[in-house]
Amino acid sequence: MNIANDVTELIGKTPMVYLNKVCAGAGAKIAAKLENMEPCCSVKDRIGYAMVTDAEEAGKISPGKTTLIEPTSGNTGIGLAFIAAAKGYKLVLTMPASMSLERRVLLRAFGAELVLTDPAKGMKGAVAKAEEMAAATPDSFILQQFENPANWKIHYKTTGPEIWEQTGGNIDIFISSIGTGGTITGTAKYLKEKNPNIKIVGVEPSESPVLSGGKPGPHKIQGIGAGFVPGILDMSIIDEIMQVSSDDSIDMARRMASEEGLMVGISSGCAAEAAIRQANRPENKDKMIVCVLPSFGERYLSSVLFQNLRDEAQRMTFDA
Repeated sequence: MNIANDVTELIGKTPMVYLNKVCAGAGAKIAAKLENMEPCCSVKDRIGYAMVTDAEEAGKISPGKTTLIEPTSGNTGIGLAFIAAAKGYKLVLTMPASMSLERRVLLRAFGAELVLTDPAKGMKGAVAKAEEMAAATPDSFILQQFENPANWKIHYKTTGPEIWEQTGGNIDIFISSIGTGGTITGTAKYLKEKNPNIKIVGVEPSESPVLSGGKPGPHKIQGIGAGFVPGILDMSIIDEIMQVSSDDSIDMARRMASEEGLMVGISSGCAAEAAIRQANRPENKDKMIVCVLPSFGERYLSSVLFQNLRDEAQRMTFDA
């Protein structure tokens, strides 16, 4: 029999697929790692499980006793919420009010308590609120996704090896949009150990180019561009930081659905856009580029990503 004991055993081992139409004419091949096909539809399922399990093994938390608290832009919260539901933890999440309505509903559906923070303060505001609540809540524990090494380590243990195996070691460039920095840090560490010549490319919003030395600013790419340099992000392993605008990310995410049949979120459009730009560089001709598509597009139906289609759908009438 091949039946998982519980939902946590379904995390990881996501498929990869070549992009075709959106990169037609490019000199390099692009393969996408489909993290939108995780049990709860995002790459954050991996770290939700990893951070909770790591804290349990260290004796820091226990179900039925500990209240888990975490600042999140949405997907980490969802990853934590389904793990908390499966394991029996109370979970309180702080999240900027700018995040999509779908994320709020999903978090509540899993039984999590949700506290919205000032969107103008970004993730810094959510972090500050989480710390304030933890100080006032007995037997509480903040998992600290931006600082927790269990975040990047799960990608070193799983995402990196999966990509290496799926490509047969034929990978020249690895691209990931950067939120906490866990995906790029852990995956890159593994891939660089296998082949030091693999180029690692991180992507951030052009409106908030903190990793490029610029100032933080508001943007529309949910889940990345936190406005500060995360503690777990290893900049020394990254060969290039690219900037992609919110509008370009949104346009590419829409094209991924209509041209590739891949329903993905805005940060996936961001990563794909960066991959296509790399694929069009003359020096990358005939190379293999791998990018991570972090989340499922249906989670963004109420966001700017599908605003035009939502308006169109609302104007529709039935035929008499």
